[in-house]
Amino acid sequence: MRTVAAALLVAMPMAMAQNVLAPAKIPNLPALGGTENQDLSPLMERKLGEEIMRDIRRDRDYLDDAPILEYMNNFGNALVDARPGARGEAKYDYFFFVVRDPQLNAFALPGGFIAVHSALLLQAQNESELASVLGHEIGHVVQRHIARSIGQQKQDALIPLAAMILAALASRQGGDAAMGVFLGGQGLAIQRQLNFGREAEREADRIGFQIMGEAGFDTSGMVAFFQQMQNSTRNYSDLVPAWLLTHPLTSERIADIQARIREQPYKQRVDSLDFYLVRSRARVLQDQTANGYNETRQFFQAQLQQDSWQQKAAGQYGMAFLSMKQGDFTAAQTWLEKAQETVNRPPPTGVFGASPRSKAEAIFTATSIEIKLAQTENQPVLAKAVLEADAAHQKFPLSRGIAHQYGEALLAAGKLEEAAVYLRDQAQLYRDDIEVYDILARVYSKQGKLALQHIALAESYFLQGGTLSALDQLGYARKAPDASFYDQSLIDAREREWQARRREELGDKGKKDMAEARPAFKAELKSGKDDKDNSNNPYASPFDRLRKLTDPMQPGPTVR
Repeated sequence: MRTVAAALLVAMPMAMAQNVLAPAKIPNLPALGGTENQDLSPLMERKLGEEIMRDIRRDRDYLDDAPILEYMNNFGNALVDARPGARGEAKYDYFFFVVRDPQLNAFALPGGFIAVHSALLLQAQNESELASVLGHEIGHVVQRHIARSIGQQKQDALIPLAAMILAALASRQGGDAAMGVFLGGQGLAIQRQLNFGREAEREADRIGFQIMGEAGFDTSGMVAFFQQMQNSTRNYSDLVPAWLLTHPLTSERIADIQARIREQPYKQRVDSLDFYLVRSRARVLQDQTANGYNETRQFFQAQLQQDSWQQKAAGQYGMAFLSMKQGDFTAAQTWLEKAQETVNRPPPTGVFGASPRSKAEAIFTATSIEIKLAQTENQPVLAKAVLEADAAHQKFPLSRGIAHQYGEALLAAGKLEEAAVYLRDQAQLYRDDIEVYDILARVYSKQGKLALQHIALAESYFLQGGTLSALDQLGYARKAPDASFYDQSLIDAREREWQARRREELGDKGKKDMAEARPAFKAELKSGKDDKDNSNNPYASPFDRLRKLTDPMQPGPTVR
């Protein structure tokens, strides 16, 4: 399943910038069925996407940043809801996320997982441009292009996964290394996938265009972003292998899009402040080297000079987040307060008809708590973080990021029993929340409750796809001296359930459990281990392993 998905990840990049839009007034495309669905059912499609996401979440370039994730999912799911039937017969829960990458790109995974490169988020000048990208990728999911591709390309189903992912990564370094990997990874099969992808791109364009209009966005944002993509493609086209650019974006194509959009009435949409603040966070996280921070600081300082209150607030907020990352907490708090003052300042006298300013309260509150939690040795500040996080959790009950912050604040302030009770309740309400189990394991570790600590880690590992590692943790919990009768019963039940899951994962005789070879999990990284230990582990991240294989003379890696 991973093999097929990787082919599609190579086939679909840069989709949003390379195709002709159909006329705006077109009938909705039907949800496709037929014989293709027999090759990959909606449930299997989702399962495949979840399996790929386990790898992506462990990669160092996955931006596991709560405010960014919450904004992307609120924004993306609003687009999905504007399209009746977009969730399909399987009622997909779409998940939108950002990966750190300097190229303008986005891609859709099976089952409703949609990624945006950080550079694309930074390049989008307004939310309409971002909507044009996400709408296109939603179109891929709506039309079930992955199932259709598998139906038409069964003979290519064994394209090596590692070779294709490596080709995409090696393209950052230059064409020669990528070409070597590509040739070792069956280029003919990839080309067949690209040939099919062109029709899929046209369908996704039409649906993306419809979604933008139905969700109330300015469809001219698609033209503006296509033009930016064209300019950027010229700038780095020499570093991108030809097969990744399924067809170049031409001026003629842009002109055709402009002609079609003229048929639609103009819609003006005010961007939310959250959009600008999230882009400031992404800019800081894009390059966390000393040189990267210096360039980011210069950008924010220039942003402070602009007349737009949103730009000025975004610059001040960016300075706050950057200062926090550099350990200057006093400056971070000062800049954060300046940003809030800019937002709350009334418009100048004589400005009539100004729309109400969005406040982005959740992001400001989360950042204020974040600054306090970063001061790990300052107990009075941590006590304030507890109070602030408690109030924020009551005010923003749907924010998972703030919910996690409350647990972190209780732990940091030494309120271990309160933290344990709260996190156990959260685990019951959100059974798939990995972060809750990670924090809970750290709380139990502080309390010296070994059995419960290992059980919590086991739950976290299982949710991350590491069935064998989860079973190992259950074994440690069973042997813990403080394991109660109830704990033993829970261990027995979980062990039976997960062993059955492992047998299902093993499938055919001889297939290896991938979790056995990839023991580096999020909880381990957060429990005080040195990151260098993971960098020396060839299985710590699938992408780290692939990044080392840049010798074009080596044969393409095999997939087991």
